[in-house]
Amino acid sequence: MRTALSALLLLGSWATASALPASAADSPAHTAKTAAPASGALVSAMQRDLGLTKDQALARLAAEKTATAVETKAKRAAGSSYGGSWFDAGSGRLTVAVTRSANTEAVRATGATVRLVEHSARELDATKARIDKLPAPKGIGSWYVDPKAGSVVVDVVASHRADNDVQAFLARAREAGPVKVRQTDHTPSTLAAGTVGGDPYYTGNVRCSIGFSVYGGFITAGHCDQHTGAVYGWDGSYVGNFQGSSFPDNDYAWVNVGSGWWTVPVVLGWGTVSDQLVRGSAEAPVGASICRSGSTSHWHCGTVLAKNETVNYSQGAVYQMTKTNVCAEPGDSGGSFISGDQAQGVTSGGWGDCTSGGETWFQPVNEILNRYGLTLHTA
Repeated sequence: MRTALSALLLLGSWATASALPASAADSPAHTAKTAAPASGALVSAMQRDLGLTKDQALARLAAEKTATAVETKAKRAAGSSYGGSWFDAGSGRLTVAVTRSANTEAVRATGATVRLVEHSARELDATKARIDKLPAPKGIGSWYVDPKAGSVVVDVVASHRADNDVQAFLARAREAGPVKVRQTDHTPSTLAAGTVGGDPYYTGNVRCSIGFSVYGGFITAGHCDQHTGAVYGWDGSYVGNFQGSSFPDNDYAWVNVGSGWWTVPVVLGWGTVSDQLVRGSAEAPVGASICRSGSTSHWHCGTVLAKNETVNYSQGAVYQMTKTNVCAEPGDSGGSFISGDQAQGVTSGGWGDCTSGGETWFQPVNEILNRYGLTLHTA
């Protein structure tokens, strides 16, 4: 059964602070903006999934918050020499890749660690953009810019490595610029599911998860839109309709909320952990910890592995995705990815499950907000 807080995401919009129901207003998770950077639920999930103590989890969150701020300054200092960046969990600092033409002292002055690389981020992004224009066979899993490797990494499904069309794709990809090939045993797939009772929303014969509240509705995964019109909540009542969606190419959508439903800035704990307030959408760097909430597998955490990755689903390629090593399962599609109290994106697809592990991609939240002109509902 859902707690009162779980139902809250589906049942209303706060007009003023005084309108908050007593059950939520009295909860420690709904304190003022001076509250801790993450709920106990998120910290507990980080302890479980990242093998950290509570103090280590809190220290990592604090370091990642600093790294997020440093990333903006370091990128500006590096200018056209910027080659990408990532959070180093070992040192607790942001590493920034730069070409030899960079003013390395200016970059170090921001608090970042500097690594010299051959190719700038602009060059690697251009390489990926050229590969994005190639038709990808099913034996190609995904491709993304890896600043650590200084190249575009192409994931090839092992069982298809020798296929002629895969080899032809790789040959053309290498012509586009610096490319490294990585072999994988897994084929990415979306994470929608057939109708199962007691989950957050349904459309057609598919169950998916709510991502984040926006003023007027919520955002979720585009592949969840079955183009059947109405969206129904966990209790079977009418919520609203898809107002916009894109899949493939992108994997995002938004649903309007009405008929007695409203929105609040929380990510659900599903009655077993406390809910997490959402206070913004500052983008976490590669290497940062991140957690996911979904209607099937609930809370799980991991780290950001790559950004701007193209994922080649059976339905077609989806661009500008972020890859994580957080597990997910069918029905989690559209659910929330959050780092600390900052919204990151909505669950798209992946491979594996939460018993054996796996990888999951999400569509970044800020891209969705900008595409539809939406405003994230924050605490």
